[in-house]
Amino acid sequence: MANDSDDQHDSVGAWAKKYYYANRAAIEAILRPFDLGWTQWAVLYQLVNDGPSIQRDLGHTLGVERASLSTVVAALVRKGLVEQRSHSSDQRQRVLELTTAGRELWAVLPDPVGASLAISFHDEDPADLATAIAVLKRGTERLASAGNSPLAGGSGRRPQPR
Repeated sequence: MANDSDDQHDSVGAWAKKYYYANRAAIEAILRPFDLGWTQWAVLYQLVNDGPSIQRDLGHTLGVERASLSTVVAALVRKGLVEQRSHSSDQRQRVLELTTAGRELWAVLPDPVGASLAISFHDEDPADLATAIAVLKRGTERLASAGNSPLAGGSGRRPQPR
């Protein structure tokens, strides 16, 4: 039984989770001097690259829940980096756009994702990285398409043997 537990902690999934948290911590450390968090940076990134966006659509793009995104947007508005206004044809919708201060900050921000990747995968064989990406992508797609997956709207519970 101890070996099962050890195998579980040394599985692909366990290492993917450990990498995710280490990567997130590295990105947060890079952004901290700029008084930004990961999700705030992601909002700025989308607005820089895609232009003004409806807040609801941005939440879907980033995979962020509405309440969480509202908190992030409120912080960015308070910092003067993002402007939030009503949509011209639907007053219930909010349009987000970078302010001049937001564009100026973006111009001096380091690329936290690029920096994290450069640190974590420095000197790794590109073929090994391609294999890792392919394996994780297939696993993610299988989970998303599985009928019992929470990602596919299922319960996430294992089917019981009959």
